Amino acid sequence: MTIRTRFAPSPTGFLHVGGARTALFNWLLARRHGGTFILRIEDTDTERSTKESIDQILDSMAWLGLDADEGPFSQMDRLERYQALAKSLVESGKAYNCYCSREELAVMREQQKSQGLKPRYDGTCKNRVKPRPGINPVVRFKTPACGEVLVNDRIRGKVSFDNAELDDLVILRSDGVPTYNFSVVVDDSDMGITHVVRGDDHLNNTPRQLNIMEALGISPPEYAHVPMILGSDGSRLSKRHGAVSVLAYKEAGYLPEAFLNYMMRLGWSHGDQEIFALDELVQIFDLDHVNESAASFDVQKLTWVNQQWMKSLPTERLALELKYFLSIDGIDAKDVLLLQNVVNIQRDRAQTFVEMVEKSRFVYQEPKQYVMKAARKHLSPNSLPILESLMVVLGDLDEWTVDSTQLAVEKVAKQLNLKMGKVAQPLRVAVTGDSASPGIGQTLVLLGQEKALVRIKKAVQYVVDVTE
Repeated sequence: MTIRTRFAPSPTGFLHVGGARTALFNWLLARRHGGTFILRIEDTDTERSTKESIDQILDSMAWLGLDADEGPFSQMDRLERYQALAKSLVESGKAYNCYCSREELAVMREQQKSQGLKPRYDGTCKNRVKPRPGINPVVRFKTPACGEVLVNDRIRGKVSFDNAELDDLVILRSDGVPTYNFSVVVDDSDMGITHVVRGDDHLNNTPRQLNIMEALGISPPEYAHVPMILGSDGSRLSKRHGAVSVLAYKEAGYLPEAFLNYMMRLGWSHGDQEIFALDELVQIFDLDHVNESAASFDVQKLTWVNQQWMKSLPTERLALELKYFLSIDGIDAKDVLLLQNVVNIQRDRAQTFVEMVEKSRFVYQEPKQYVMKAARKHLSPNSLPILESLMVVLGDLDEWTVDSTQLAVEKVAKQLNLKMGKVAQPLRVAVTGDSASPGIGQTLVLLGQEKALVRIKKAVQYVVDVTE
């Protein structure tokens, strides 16, 4: 059997953390077994589905590298198929037309609530023979009145549901658009889906879908309902926990490799290993190691994983990422060698590319002003002889390297009988605008001799101006 999986998001919003993990699990299962991964857009919620959401989902999948073998398919392109099957169920007596109005349904629910009953459709139209004039009916599936539905779930084991707890659900709306539980059954069958891996919030839908499959003579796929992702405090995941768009993490400077790596560890494990490459996951992923308990999303842990990837990926790859984020900041980093030097110096100091840009902006742009706290402490009248001496010693260097510039700064410190920090810090503020940067030799090399000397000269003038 060739495994065929699918990811079927609803385009009513952005692709979020939970959806990304579902897509990843389905993609890996297909790749692990040489199968097929299908992308299906479930857009039958016509009031809330938007093209913007579809584009955002596709862009997210592309950024993550979760390429589909088939699709994306749109359910709205398949309306005739759903309508034909719904009609066949009505003709075979397994579904029926329901003419109850919204007002009648509302009264029905209120009466049931007042009697302490579970609100549900009471079957008023189940045996109706004649249509009601002037009303476009919905089509309801005739749910078996008794018995149980058994779901064999790869993660939760056997889960049973009582048919008596299920009402006759609508499978086709009055406008001819199918509901979720009907369209998903038809699509999974037509597309030959063998394994359905989805969030456990869909578990209660599964018995309804299995009943529809039996009525249509469809063999069910294997199911695996993945536990929900919770916030770090154990509550439902929300924006304050990091439940934002997948692309928001791209914009925040995270690597797709790191994001996928962290998503993988939310509910799946392989011993104590924390860092996984995607090609490695393809070789070892299986559903048996998916945890049954809910996972907690922790932005700090994601950031740690991202930093590990920033430390390990090739310089050339990181340089391309940094160039992209510098361009967003309005910086055109054309010098490839300089870009790579920045990466190699900053990769251990930054956790995201947004942070790396912030720490590296001084290389490309002269600070408009000094950070006030740093200037007050390190660009005082006492720093004037230090900066003037540095201008002379650094200006005399024939070779501009990390070692030569470092030795020059140490030489000035010795000449003035000062500790290294008393010399390096005024210099650091002078050339970067702040008191934090890479090692002083590395900082000077990134800037180059000409830029460094110009900035030291301006710092000297600043000290003179504030002293007068």
